[in-house]
Formats: sequence, C-alpha cells, structure tokens
Amino acid sequence: MATDTVSLSRRSFVKTCLASAAATGLPAWFLEQDRAMAAAAPKALGPNDRPGIALVGCGGQGSGDAANACRFGDILAVCDVDRRHAENAAKRLTKNGKTPEILSDFRKVMEREDIHVVINGTPDHWHTLVNLAAARAKKDIYSEKPLTLTVDEGKRLVQAVRANKVVLQTGTQQRSDRNFRLACELVRNQRIGRLQQIVVWLPAGLRGGPFASSPVPEGLDWDYWQGQAPKVDYVKERCHVTFRYWLEYSGGTITDWGAHHNDIAFWATGMKGPDAVEAKALAQPVPGGYTAFSEYEVQFTYSNGVRHFIKTTRDDNIFGGVVNQQGQRNGIRFEGTEGWIWVRRGAIEASKDEILTAPLPSGAERLYVSQDHMGNFFECVRSRKDPICDVETGHRSASECHLAQIALRLGRKLQWSVEREEFTGEGAGEANQWVARPMRQPYDYSFVG
Repeated sequence: MATDTVSLSRRSFVKTCLASAAATGLPAWFLEQDRAMAAAAPKALGPNDRPGIALVGCGGQGSGDAANACRFGDILAVCDVDRRHAENAAKRLTKNGKTPEILSDFRKVMEREDIHVVINGTPDHWHTLVNLAAARAKKDIYSEKPLTLTVDEGKRLVQAVRANKVVLQTGTQQRSDRNFRLACELVRNQRIGRLQQIVVWLPAGLRGGPFASSPVPEGLDWDYWQGQAPKVDYVKERCHVTFRYWLEYSGGTITDWGAHHNDIAFWATGMKGPDAVEAKALAQPVPGGYTAFSEYEVQFTYSNGVRHFIKTTRDDNIFGGVVNQQGQRNGIRFEGTEGWIWVRRGAIEASKDEILTAPLPSGAERLYVSQDHMGNFFECVRSRKDPICDVETGHRSASECHLAQIALRLGRKLQWSVEREEFTGEGAGEANQWVARPMRQPYDYSFVG
C-alpha cells in the first residue's frame, strides 16, 4: 500500500511538473529539480514578528516595492522630498487604519529604533548616501538598481555593509526569475559549448530638448532633490520618471534596463568583471536636452576571451520583435561554439530544442535559487545569510554599466583592472576621473556622518 502511495505521489508530481512546463515554457526536468532545491517559502509572520519598514523615495517604483514588502513587515514611515509623493505613498500604504509617518529628511528615518528595514526607491544619485546611512544605522536594505552612481560609491558601500553586518538586496529582480537562472546555468555548464559572446539588446533612450526651466512645483524641495549633482534651475524633464536620461542623476538605458540585463550577462560568465571596454555613441544628445546617450554600442572583453556586446535598438524585428509592457524590445543572447540561447522576461529559446530539454547531470554547477526577490530578502533578514543579489553583486553589476558610460563619454577603448577597480594603460588618467564624481555640498559623504 505504501509503495502504491509513493508511486501515485510520484506520478502526480511529474504530472504537475509537465503541466507547469507547458504553462511556463520551461523544461520539466528544470522545474522538478528546481522544486527539490528551492527553500521553503517564507512563513507568514505573527504581529510581533514583523520588522518595521521605512520607504525612502516614494515614486512609482519605490511605492511598488513597499507594497510588495508589506507581505513581510509593516510600513511605519515614508520619506520623500516631494510632499505629494510622500502623501500618496502614505495613503496607499495605510493598513488596518495605521498610516505611516511622513518625513522629508531620510536621516530622521535612521533615528527610529522601531524601523529595521529601509526600502530605497530614490533616484540613482541618492542611492548610495541613503544606503550608507541605513548601513551605519544597522538597518537592512532593499535598494533599487543600479546600486550606485559611480564605481567609487560601490566600493564605499561594500565596506559599510560588511562592516555593519547588514543585509542588502539589490533590486535586480531578474536573478529571481527562473528563465534567466536556467539560461545562466546552461551557459555555465557549457550546454552551448564554449561561450564566445553575449549580446545584450536594450531599448534606445529618450533624445529630446532643449527644455525650458519653470517654477518649482509646490511641495518639492528642488535643492534637496538635486543632492550631490550640480545645481541648476528646475526643469520638469529632469525630475521624477525621466531623471534617468540625465548623466547628472543616472546613466540612461545603460543603467536602467542595462542594470538588469548586464547583471544576467555578468552572472552567466562567472567572472568578476571585464578587462577592457570600448564604446561608440550612435546619436549625440541635443544641446539643452537629455544628457545621457540614447543610442550606442558597447563591447566588453573578459580575460577568458568572451566578448560582451550592448546594443540599442528601435527595430521591431530583433529576434522576433520581443515587446515588453512598455513597448520596448530587449533581451540577452548567449552564443557558444555549439549553439545559442535567447532569454528575456517571460521566455527562453535556444538554437536546438535539446539545449533546453536535456537535463543537466547531477554534478552540474547550480546557481543560487530564489523565486521571490522580495521574499528572498526578508528570508535573509531573518537568517542573516546573503541574498541572491548582495552588495558585492550589485556593485560589480552596476560597475559594468558605469564602465560603459565612461567609455561612451570618452569615445575610446579602455583597459580595466578587475582587482584594483581602476583603469590602466592608455587613457587611464582621464578615465579614472569618472570612477568617482565631485559631490555638491552639503550633499557629500559628510551629509550622512
């Protein structure tokens, strides 16, 4: 009887995997192995076992992150230099009649002993100072990507997170997507032969301007919003959603979508970073308009000979015209001596069916398993283990994007020391000036102690 029960259970399990494979497009062997390896889902916590959470940066992405985090903790405070954003977030995150406190200075968040976790949804140029303040206050951090504005910021943040023994998860949530993990495991185990090159397709950025200045909207502290960046008159296009198309605050689509896709490319290589980078701008910014390059080509070279390309496209027919919710076309293609894999959000394809359908052997290299990025973070808050996209991973992935942006600024090939994290050889002096940036006072490192 017991044998029959086990047999039925096994058949039911396999049937479930096959059904899941049909629904997701993932191979049944991967789903079966994935379920066996995955950690148990985070347990529901009681009212006395839920960490206090603060949201810093209450725009759409930050508010969405905080709403997601509500599954695991309680939002006690929201903070933004735009009063309207903070009020909207507080309203959205009110639960059981309890409205989060509204703050305008994130340093006040760090003073509250009942706040254990900080969700950082600020624009890119504020990520590091907020994260440094949280780390020094011994608060765990879920930080939006890219983790930093410069390579030097990343080096400082790694030191602070490790010295203060806090948990940091970078919001590159594709690491918790099974399509991307499967692609990386197959590449790592040479399912497509020896990896030769990676092609990352990104959507082209915005190219517009010139833009006129206008009065600062009521409730917005424009000086504080600008932070470390050079002070300028208020321009609507500089603020909020389109901040990412200004080099003063971000890096264009290289650090936006590129932070996701280049992180996956980096994961698949198993390397710490490239040895060389060269780039070419295909369109120049409009004077008085967005300052980030909108269309470009970048090539990284790794010490093992692998080439990693980044290309922008407005083409409707790149590998089937893959379209995401924003109408943009992007993805990652891994090319080896024996085939290719094309992966994007929601799908994975290969040059031959057996690349995906043939199971990996039992001794194959397997990667960190997470199927819920926010859940993985809170599980690590409890266990004190590293999350899937810890501070070093977020720093190294962001650094690749920063190297690309520096090469675009200078329009030349540059050599990079992975271990020293600095440029070497011809052009190094000029390039290393961009590894860190001048910070406008008082919004430099002294702002957070």
